[in-house]
Amino acid sequence: MGFDAVIFDCDGVLVDSEVLAIRGERAALEPLGLAYSPEDYVRKFVGLHDGAFFAALREDYRRAHGRDAPDGFEEEVLEGRRRERHLLTAVKGAAMGLAAARERIGRIGVASSSRAYFLQSKLERTGLYDLAAPHVYSADLVAHGKPAPDIFLYAAEKIGADPARCLVLEDSENGVKGARAAGMTVWGFLGGGHCFDGHGERLRAAGAASLARDFMSFVDLLDALVAPAEE
Repeated sequence: MGFDAVIFDCDGVLVDSEVLAIRGERAALEPLGLAYSPEDYVRKFVGLHDGAFFAALREDYRRAHGRDAPDGFEEEVLEGRRRERHLLTAVKGAAMGLAAARERIGRIGVASSSRAYFLQSKLERTGLYDLAAPHVYSADLVAHGKPAPDIFLYAAEKIGADPARCLVLEDSENGVKGARAAGMTVWGFLGGGHCFDGHGERLRAAGAASLARDFMSFVDLLDALVAPAEE
């Protein structure tokens, strides 16, 4: 099918932040009595807005300890995340992927679970903001974060595209589910440092129509969309 817009997730797609956040947050959570394997952590939490993320963590803490999480719980987790942020880089080929989507499809945007301030900062620090702007949107702007469809529908409205003609590039099960709930076509992205064996199959099961192992693969898929039909 043809598309009028491409909507990118940010963390784990454009910037390789998920692997850093996972490492820092898990290190902060273990002394608090919450231990997760990297695979379980990715499946459960990646793609969530911070509000939903911390609600899920607090529920896990109550289940594990029989009491509410202590004061300063969220700040300790955030401090673990902050300890890794100086290592942030763009995902390899992200600039090329943004430029290719704009050239081949036309309109592009970003729909992210990151808080608005951090979303812009991450894109600016990695040199990607000007390539993605002006349609860069945080789930802070909507009532419900991923896996709800709200941020995708908001982005499509601002871009001026029918959701049914939007293509989404997502790395998380929560993001794939949200984009599918918005009526959009989703390609799963496996180029982030946090993608482990079997991640593609989980994205497929969540509703991804195709998988891009990296941005070269993404551009190849785009080229196949716009290639003229053989006579």
